[in-house]
This record gives sequence, structure tokens and C-alpha cells, in this order.
Amino acid sequence: MASTAAEACRWTVTALARHAPATISVLLQVHDRLRCIAATGAWQVFSAVPPKSGIVGRVYASGVGATVGDVTADPDYLPLRPDVTAEICVPVRDQQGRPIGVLDLQWSGPVDLTPWRETADRLAERLGARIAALGGPPAESRSEKLLRHATAMTAAPTDWDLLTAALTAAREVSTLSTAVLVLAGRHGPRVAAPTTVPTDWEARVRSALTDASTTQLDRLVARAHRYGAAYTLGEAGCPPTEEHQALARAGVRTLVSVPVGPPDDGGVLLVADERLLHPDPTTVNLMELLAGQAWAALERLRTLAQLREQASLDPLTGLRHTGTFGRRIAAATPGRTALLAIDVDGFKSVNDTYGHQAGDRLLVGLARALEAALRHGDELYRTGGDEFVAVIEVAHADEAVRIAERLTEAARRTGRTISVGVALPLPGEPADRTLHRADQALYAAKHRGRNRVHLSIP
Repeated sequence: MASTAAEACRWTVTALARHAPATISVLLQVHDRLRCIAATGAWQVFSAVPPKSGIVGRVYASGVGATVGDVTADPDYLPLRPDVTAEICVPVRDQQGRPIGVLDLQWSGPVDLTPWRETADRLAERLGARIAALGGPPAESRSEKLLRHATAMTAAPTDWDLLTAALTAAREVSTLSTAVLVLAGRHGPRVAAPTTVPTDWEARVRSALTDASTTQLDRLVARAHRYGAAYTLGEAGCPPTEEHQALARAGVRTLVSVPVGPPDDGGVLLVADERLLHPDPTTVNLMELLAGQAWAALERLRTLAQLREQASLDPLTGLRHTGTFGRRIAAATPGRTALLAIDVDGFKSVNDTYGHQAGDRLLVGLARALEAALRHGDELYRTGGDEFVAVIEVAHADEAVRIAERLTEAARRTGRTISVGVALPLPGEPADRTLHRADQALYAAKHRGRNRVHLSIP
């Protein structure tokens, strides 16, 4: 008489408990876990068990029942209560004979397991047939799906992974066919790139949004943030509002629109279908929760990116420093990548005479002047107190010297002078050896009177 698989499991456990002085449970496969659907007689019951964990997982994975007379001798036993001594676990199968779950019985006193094993086998067979007749094990609820996807979004290591998880979750939880994010950009709202190969229909929807003007997308986003989430009722003959005209022309008949993030920096999540459906308020609520979780995860990734950027920059001058410099020179091209070791002449006297604040101002001003004198693509690093290194790509050594001389001239215009040592990597030469030669050339420039450039000749 059970009308659902869960009812069939509960009635099986209840009937068996009238006759068996045992802890009884039925676990069925739901998504990637064995989930307890019905149970009795335990202080705590494992709500979910990985498919291969414990005796129940072993039986499910192998399809072979187990009769365990002494649970302490079975390494797979998962303790539910401290007084359990024996266990019987048998697979529950579908019509094709494939395991869809298990029926598990545990005893805490003397028991003859043989007749109970026969009973358990027969009950599991009847239960499997009834579950199959009712359409199979219970499906994962939409709330459970959302929680699973929320975990994936929280763990996403990149924006792309986060976007993939969010759009996948929107489609799966809503059961609508298409999900698109429109997010704020530097030049106005933009349609986020697809994370999977879009269907022809989704491609039309994306094309309609991409072809829309910035003003149209602004109005679409503003509507969601001003009035909140909205959805269609699945009724024909109701014209769309002006903001949604482009979507309607692309074939959208069902649409859930949910604001994402704050009005000035967020966007809108559009979940759509070409079928004429009637999303319920619960679906909209779940999409709002999903949008909130996605935005929180995106903010986390942005914060981490900012922290990594800050960690790679010198806090005084804003130049890159030693960590990124080491990776850059490791990729130097022999004969083409020049290293320019730069030192400020007489910097110690500035600190000693005028104080460290004056020295800091000097370094910041000098860093800006040197940056301005370099070409597009050249890189300047601060590697020490008053020490800098420029990494430049040149065709030959003379070009590197000319750029170094341009740097010395830029420094003079600030009222200070610098000495520069130049070195080009040799074939097979380690990066630290090239840098050492540039430093030696720098010392040679200082020894010869400072305010000059010296090229390292290998």
C-alpha cells in the first residue's frame, strides 16, 4: 500500500521490528551516497554513508550479502551502538538485479543468524520490487542539490570554476534548461561566458543578450535590483515587459530573474526555458539562495586575488618585488633578456641627513621616473632598500645599454643619480648567475665614479 519508496522502506522496518530484536535500517543510493531512508532502535543513525564504507557499503558495492557473527572481527564494521555483536546486511536490488541499497540488521545479544538471513533476503527482494514499481529510490531533493552545489562553489579555486558550478546548479536545481549570468563590468554589464557548449536555443538567448545595448542590459539588471526576483506564470498571451523583449524574441517562454550582489557592482541571474512552464515560489527562493552563495564565493575569490596581488607588490613603491622577480628571470631568453641592476647613488646619506621618510619619498619618486622611462612591456622590480632591477627584452646588448642610459637621465631629472649594471643571459647560464654578473657590472659603475652604466662582458 506504500505510495512512495520512503513509505515502503519505513513500513518494512516497522514490520520487521515487531519480530526482530535488532537495530534495523534501510539505506538507498541517493546521488553519491547511501542515505538512511528508514531506521529504528539506535542512539544515532548514519544519515549518509559513502558507497564503499562499512559493511553496508561493502555489500552495496559488491552486491553480495554479509552475515557477521562477530562484528569486532570485521574491519569494515561501523559502530552504531557499543553493545552490537552481530550484523546481517543484504542488498536491495532493482528489477535488473542491480543494487539500489541495503537492508541492515544489528543485534546486541545471542541470536541464530541463519533464519534471519533468509528472512532478510526475502524482505529485501520484496522491498526492491516495490521500490522499482514506485519509480525507484527517492530523488535528491532540490534543497540537497543546492547544498551540494554550494559546497562546490565555496571550494571553487577560480572565477571560471565558480561560474561553472553556479550555472550548473541553477539549471539542475530549477530544472530549467538555461542559466545565464549578466555581471557588472568596467564598461557596463556584460554576459558571462558559457561554461559548457551551449545548445542552439541557449546560443540564441546568449546572442540576444550580447547584441543588446549597454542601456538595455543596465535596465534589465536595474529592474531585478529595484524590485527583486521575478518569474513567469506560464500563461500564454501575456506580453513581456520592455526589458525582456529581446529574450522573448529569442524564444524564452519561462524566466526566473534574480538579482546578484549589490546594485552597483552585481548583476542578474537569468534562468530560462523555451517551454511554457510555471515555476513555483520555492524555485525562486532557491535561486535567490544560489545567487547569494555565488556572490559570496565570488567576493572571496576577488579578496584572495587582491591579497595575492598585494603580496607580490612592494608596499612602498607599488613595484613588483623579489617573489615575482625570481620567476621572471627564470624565464629569461638567452641573448635577448637583459637585466639592469640599479642602485641609487648616495642613498644612505639621504636617510642619515633627512630621515627615512625623506628616503622613502625619494624612492617613490625615483620609481615613478624609472617606470616612465621604460618601454611598454619592460618590467621594473624593487629588490632591496635602494636597489632595483629592470628586466627588458632587446635585440642586442647596445640596445640594453641605451635603455640603461635613458634610466640614468630620468634619474638626473629627479635631482638624484643612479648607477646601472647590465647583463644578458648566456646559453645555459642560470638566472642567478646572470643577476650576479649584472651586480658586478653595477659595482664597476660605482667604482668608476657612479652616475653611469656598465655592461658585463662575459
